[in-house]
Order: sequence, then structure tokens, then C-alpha cells
Amino acid sequence: MLFISTPRGSNPMPASITPAPVPATPGNPPPAMTGIEVINAAPTPSHAVIWSQLSKARLSLLVLLTAAVGFVVAPADPQGWWLRLLWTCIGTALAAASAAMLNQVAEMRRDGLMRRTAKRPLPAGHARRTTVFVVAVLLGYAGCTVLAMGTTLMAATFAGVNILLYVLLYTPLKPRTTLNTLVGAVTGAIPPVIGWTAATGSIAPGAWALFAILFVWQIPHFLALAWLYRADYTAGGFVMLPSRDPDGTATGQACLLSSLMLVPVSLLGTMSGIAGFGYAAVAFAAGLWLSWLSLRFLLERNDARARRLFLASLIYLPVVMGALVIDRGSVVTTATPADGAIILEVPAQ
Repeated sequence: MLFISTPRGSNPMPASITPAPVPATPGNPPPAMTGIEVINAAPTPSHAVIWSQLSKARLSLLVLLTAAVGFVVAPADPQGWWLRLLWTCIGTALAAASAAMLNQVAEMRRDGLMRRTAKRPLPAGHARRTTVFVVAVLLGYAGCTVLAMGTTLMAATFAGVNILLYVLLYTPLKPRTTLNTLVGAVTGAIPPVIGWTAATGSIAPGAWALFAILFVWQIPHFLALAWLYRADYTAGGFVMLPSRDPDGTATGQACLLSSLMLVPVSLLGTMSGIAGFGYAAVAFAAGLWLSWLSLRFLLERNDARARRLFLASLIYLPVVMGALVIDRGSVVTTATPADGAIILEVPAQ
């Protein structure tokens, strides 16, 4: 059985040992809540909620959307385009859920030490570790199979490699070195490459442009979040830059440097021919805005500034990716996706 739960309406303790309520009087205050009452006050989440938490649904949705952007802006053969996009989304979602579950299996003990993650299904005892591991492996296999059969073998390979990087490299590095953030940024930047290769069956400058944008964006995004939860990460034994940087100077400098780098890096979308100058204007302005907020965080180094930077990074990505899709270049495909022979035409401005 995957989930550990108590039937609704049942009493998990025999009636003979269930503590009777003690009436409160002026000289006899009500007793503190007992462990039994705590359990009864926090019912087991529904299966849908547990699955959502195990798969990190919001993070998996972000992975799916960035993969979809990679597919949409790639110079794909129009025949069967919508069906291949569907298979790309399904396969990527399954692979992302697999990686999320395997990560939680590996970090179950540490998650239980952190306030932010202590209520996840595994540390809270709502799911069995072995079963979650088996389900995660099956989901990863299914995701790669869907990509291989529905799109291209190259897309499936990138998805499989990304699962392994996330679970076997990024996850073990988190309690060992602050460089884990860079490795995690690599895994977060691969999904648009999955989408691109699912559409074309080949790698091109446009795919690397998407990879670079996602890679650099993740640094201020994650460091701002890690600053807000630096005490939690310390409690869990994770080595993050903010938890090793008490006054926040190094964290602020890293956020500002990466945000400034994001300005020219985002212009690779135009330079590679997958978007026009309208996109470039939006990306340039958004990058300056993120850089300004990073500077404010560096100067003040407090939770309020970190929170503003984190929220701004959440706004930045859909705005820039949306501009990329809307202003994507016109593409003429001269071969099937498997051939990889394509001609790009940047639209006249």
C-alpha cells in the first residue's frame, strides 16, 4: 500500500486508553494538547494532495512549460506538430515527476529537519519510501519512452540524463558544497533543450541560447530563495551560499553579477535567430529590472529585499519566455526533423 492513512471516522486508539476531556475550572486550566489530539487534529491529506507533493507539481509544471517553449520556438516540421508537442509535454512531465520523487526519497531524513519541508509526504509518514522509489523509477522510464516513441531519441536521452544529473549529482552535492547551485542550474536549463530536440531531432544555436538563459536566470532566483530559508537549509545540513554567508554580501554579489550577465545572455534569443528585436527589447528591460532589484538586495541584505528579488524572478521568466514565443523568428523547414537540415530566416523588422 502506498499511502499510510487512517479511515475517516475511525478511532486510531482503543477507547479504553483515549484520554477523557478534563473540564476547565478557575483552579484547573485545560490540559495541554496531547500527542493523540495532535494526530487527530491533522488528518492525512488526500491522495491527490500527496501525489502532487511527491511530484512537486508546481516545479514540474515549470519544467513542462520551459520544455514546451523550446519545442514551440524550434524550427520543426509542421506535419504532426501538435501531436509531437503533446508527447513532449507528457514525457517531460513524467520525467520531472520522477526526478522530484527520487530527490525526496534521497532527502527524506533531511526534509524532516526543515520546517519548510517537514510536512512532505515522506517525512510526515504519509507515503512509503520504497514504494515511492519504485513509482519514481517507473515514471522516469515511462517519460523517456514516451519521448523516444512520440518525438525523438535525442529528446529522450536528454530527459534521462537530466534525471540522473538531478538525482546522482545535484542531490548528493547539496550537503557538501555551495557549487550545488550551479549543478542544479544545469538540470533546470535542460528542459527547453528537451523541447527543442523533440521538435527537430538535433541541436542548434537556438537550443543553447535557451539553455544559457535558463541557466543564468536560476542563480539569482535560487539564491534569493535560499536566503529566505537559510536557517532551514542549515538545520537540514545543506550547504548553500546564504547559510555560509551571515551578512549576505557574497550572496548579494552573486545575485547582482548573475542578473547583469542575464542582460546580454538573454539577447542570444535574437542573435541565434529564434526571435526578433521586439523580444530583445523586452528581455533587455526585464534584465535591467532584475539587476536593479539585485543591487537593492546587495545594498540592504534583508528578507524583504530577497523576497522582492525572488518574486521578480518569478515574473521575469514567463514575461521573457512569452515574448520569445510571440516574437519568434519565421522558420522554413527544408528537411524532416530527423535530418536536422534547417534554414532559419530572421524576420524583417
